[in-house]
Amino acid sequence: ALVISGTLPAESLFGALGEDTIWLLMAAYVIANAVSSTGLAARGAAFLISGARSLRQLAYLSCLGLVVTAFAIPATSGRAALALPIFLTLRKVLQDRPAVVKMLAVLFPTVILLSAVSSFLGAGAHLITSQILQTAGFPGFDFASWLLLGLPLGMAASFLATELVIRLFTDRAERRTPLRIDMAALRRNSRQRISGRLDLDEQRSLLLLCAVVALWCTEPIHGLDPAIVALIGALVVCLPAYGSVDLGAALKKVPWSMLIFMAATLALGSSLVTTGAADWLAASVLAPVHSLGAAKPYVFVAVVVLASTAAHLVIQSRSARSAVLIPVIVAAAGPMGVDPMAAAFASTAAAGFCHTLTSSAKPVAIFADTYGQPNYDPADLLRLSAWLAPLSAALVILFSFVVWPLLGLPLFP
Repeated sequence: ALVISGTLPAESLFGALGEDTIWLLMAAYVIANAVSSTGLAARGAAFLISGARSLRQLAYLSCLGLVVTAFAIPATSGRAALALPIFLTLRKVLQDRPAVVKMLAVLFPTVILLSAVSSFLGAGAHLITSQILQTAGFPGFDFASWLLLGLPLGMAASFLATELVIRLFTDRAERRTPLRIDMAALRRNSRQRISGRLDLDEQRSLLLLCAVVALWCTEPIHGLDPAIVALIGALVVCLPAYGSVDLGAALKKVPWSMLIFMAATLALGSSLVTTGAADWLAASVLAPVHSLGAAKPYVFVAVVVLASTAAHLVIQSRSARSAVLIPVIVAAAGPMGVDPMAAAFASTAAAGFCHTLTSSAKPVAIFADTYGQPNYDPADLLRLSAWLAPLSAALVILFSFVVWPLLGLPLFP
C-alpha cells in the first residue's frame, strides 16, 4: 500500500531484500542446518541431561542448554524445532512422571523465548531494531555489543523463569523425588547418535561454529561485517571436501517466507522514520507524559517496557512489533530525555515475553501439542503469564536503570 500510494519508493521495498541483515540470517540458517544435521546439538543435550540427579537439576541443565542454542540457531522458531526431538525423547524416558513432562513442556518454549535476547541473531526483531536505529542516524548494535548487554538479561530471565516453572507445575513431593536419566535410556529413545567419540562431521561443524561466533564477537578488531563472516561460514560448511550439507539442500530449508516478511517489516519501519510518521505518532500518543516534568523520563521508560511486554496480545510477530514500536520509541526518546538506543533496546528486550496465548509465539504453539498429544493447555499459559509477565517487565526495568548503564548503555544522555 505504501508503494502503490507513492509514500515508499519501490526501490526501498525491493532493496530491503538486499540488506545485510537478510543475508546474515540466510547464511546463519545454512550454518545452523549443518550443525543440527550432524546431531551435535542432540549429543550436547544428552550430555547435559544425563548428569541430572534431581528434578531441579534437570530443569536448570535444560535451561542452560537452551540458552546456548541462541548462539547457534537463528530465530526462536528454529531453536524450538531443534529442541523438540530432545523433549520428545525426555517425554518417553519420563512417561511415568507426567508432572515432570508438563513442567519440561512449559519450560522449553519459555526459556527459548526469554533467552533470545542473549544473541543478536536470537530473533529477527533484534536485527530490525538495529536497522531502524541506523536509519534514524544512530550507530545501532553489532553482535559483540548485543552480547554484552543481552546475555546477562537472558541468563537472569531464563533462570528466574526456570525456578518459577518448577514451583508452578510440580509439587514439593515431586521435587524431592530422586531423578536419574542414564545415557542408555536416552540412546534407546533417540533417533540420533548421542554418545561415543565425535565423528569428523561433528568435529568440523563444532570448529566452524566456534570460529564464526568468535569472528562475530571480535568484529571491532578485524572489521569484517557479520554478514560476510556468516556467508563465508555457510560456503565452507557446504564445501564438498569439508562440509556436512549440500548447499542446494541447505538453501531449501531456509525459511524464505520469514526473510521476505522481515524485509517488508524493515521497509515499513524505515518508512515510519523517514516520512516523519513516527515523530507525529510519538508526539500524539505521549503528549500527556510531557506534563510530568522531572519524572517524565522514568515514566516514559516504564511505559515503553510495559507496552512492549503487552504488545504480543495485539501483534503476534516479534519482528512486526519492532517494526511498529521501535520507530515511535526512537522518535519519542530524545524529547523525553532518554537515550534512543537504550529505549529501543529495552523495548526489544521486553518484547521477549510472549507466553500468554498458544498463538502468541511459534515455540509456544510447537510445544503445546506434539503429534496429537497435548502437553499443556491455555489455562497453564495464563497461570504462568500471571506471574512471569510482571517479573519479566520488572527485570527489564531494573536492567535499564542499573545494569546496562554500567555496561556502557546509559539510559539518560
